[in-house]
Amino acid sequence: MTEVLAIIPARGGSKGLPGKNVRLLAGHPLIAYSIAAGLQSKLVDRVICSTDSEEIAEVSRQYGAEVPFMRPPELSQDLSPDIDFFNHAITELGATGYRPDIIVQLRPTDPIRRHGLVDDGAQLLIDNPEAHSVRTIAEPGYSPYKMWTVNESGTLDPLLTVPGIAEPFNLPRQDLPEVWWHIGVLDVIRTDLITQTNSLSGTVILPLMVERAASADIDTLDDFERAGKLLESLDCVRP
Repeated sequence: MTEVLAIIPARGGSKGLPGKNVRLLAGHPLIAYSIAAGLQSKLVDRVICSTDSEEIAEVSRQYGAEVPFMRPPELSQDLSPDIDFFNHAITELGATGYRPDIIVQLRPTDPIRRHGLVDDGAQLLIDNPEAHSVRTIAEPGYSPYKMWTVNESGTLDPLLTVPGIAEPFNLPRQDLPEVWWHIGVLDVIRTDLITQTNSLSGTVILPLMVERAASADIDTLDDFERAGKLLESLDCVRP
């Protein structure tokens, strides 16, 4: 039996929108939607919150998540890499004799998930033992082949080139290589990959496609409003 752990990372020090993770969205704290996604999964065995905030910890417990440890402040800074809180969680849980085979990351800032998405992601990794991780992807709003950088002389350089194709930035989008945008709705990772390679993706990454129009990455008040409207129109996981 594959042991699956869901981790919800929720630090308390958001500067762009203070208190974001516990701000109410359609009547529930933002973090509650990710907790519900983990609890409603048939494959997830435990749902924990990794946080440095006592307020977030209390709200998480109220909605059914475990908070078996507090994240140290030095792992909760604006520039703290995700790998650090993953390793911290694995170490803390390992001290109690618990080690999952697979970890599902459920970011609070991407609260809209269709029913069954978590199980689809976990099952995809379970069914493909050669794979290291699963990431949710969606169609991008713009092609990176039509993007530019400004060099030191103040002129433009194309961001990307395509072998065998001259000036891809002048081609119709349909003639350019197909690309996908990684969104933070769901990541599924093998625990051994994290501890053995210090990576959260590895080299064999399976795609799980979601609709871009049905996702919400929340950073601002406008994002909250858009997410609220989506919740009214979509059949998705709710607390």
